[in-house]
Amino acid sequence: MVAHDLPLPNATTNLSSAAPGCADWPPVAMTTAIPAVYGVVCVLGAAANALAACVLARGAASRRTVANTFMLNLCVSDLLFLLSLPLWAVYYARGYRWPFGWLACKACGALLNLNLYASIFFITCMSMDRYLAIVHPLRSQGLRDPKRARLTCQVVWVLACACSAPNVAFRTTQYLPDLGVEACVISYPDHQWYVALNCMKMVLGFLLPLAVICFCYGAIGRHLWVWADADVFGTRAPSEPPRGPSAEPRESCGRPERPPAPCAGPSCSTGRSLEGRGLERILWTVAAVVLAFFLCWFPFHCVTLLAVLMHEGWLEGCWVMWATHNLTPLTLCLGFSNSAINPLLYCFVGNHFRGRLGGLCRGLRARGERQSQKRGSFSTRLSSFSRKLSDLKDLVIVEPTSPA
Repeated sequence: MVAHDLPLPNATTNLSSAAPGCADWPPVAMTTAIPAVYGVVCVLGAAANALAACVLARGAASRRTVANTFMLNLCVSDLLFLLSLPLWAVYYARGYRWPFGWLACKACGALLNLNLYASIFFITCMSMDRYLAIVHPLRSQGLRDPKRARLTCQVVWVLACACSAPNVAFRTTQYLPDLGVEACVISYPDHQWYVALNCMKMVLGFLLPLAVICFCYGAIGRHLWVWADADVFGTRAPSEPPRGPSAEPRESCGRPERPPAPCAGPSCSTGRSLEGRGLERILWTVAAVVLAFFLCWFPFHCVTLLAVLMHEGWLEGCWVMWATHNLTPLTLCLGFSNSAINPLLYCFVGNHFRGRLGGLCRGLRARGERQSQKRGSFSTRLSSFSRKLSDLKDLVIVEPTSPA
């Protein structure tokens, strides 16, 4: 059984041959839409992830936190996949003709499936780390250790490689007589492999991580709201230490922000309003993380489920065939866009990350100014030497020799 990451370009022929009454369902122009979307995602995603990885990697090893470690590995995973997108864009623009050879087909397929699992696993690890840091800050001090985070990242990479290994093994180049092209496809040994691997992709690559992420961020939101209500209505004792976002470490791309000093006096109302705005910002960020993950990957896995049900004979009809042929590539593009959104949500919204980014820019600007000063001082010395040389020439007097 041969399967493709995206449906074949002659979707109308496939629909009409499989079901004569489906010829009126118009296809979507994939050979132009997909490369355009891939190009935008590749440029924006590669720039954002490369900048985030550069800022995260420049930090000292002693100052690298758990969330920074997860975020750096997430950026690396997204970057590896985004670098393969230009090849896929050329592939779809040429009508599913793969011109790069068997080895490149294997490598690009491996990066695609590896990122599908690794990025979602790292997002899940970051959600669990934030849950422990905010909801259980004291009990999780022993668990939230950078060394354990690095070990967890190694386990995640191994699990992602294991989950993507079957698809990589079945990935190959194969000649398609109907299209007359050499395509990069997944050749499953039998139908059971197709159903099993797609079900594993839906469960391990979406449903289970989504459940963990929703639980973690739901508990975080409930914890912050309970703390805010207790603080607003005065049920917390004045001598009781704060137990909310102002006291617990809030992580902006891994670096905990220092809590504001406790307020005592007439200005407490102003501090409380600022604190409320900070709480609202945290909750909006939490909601954006969950919504981005859900909206980017839920449509693709829904279409994947429709394809499995159609191949099992449990669903039939023109709309199912049209959806699997035309919506699969569009939903896959939407899922790939999550690689470009991740650094925006996890890093660039954090004050500490923006501060480190500003420090990096100032350091590069200062280095450029020092180099320009060195070049300026060298040119100044060179011009001074030239002036001295010309002055020396003017002092030399050549006397004419008289005949004997």
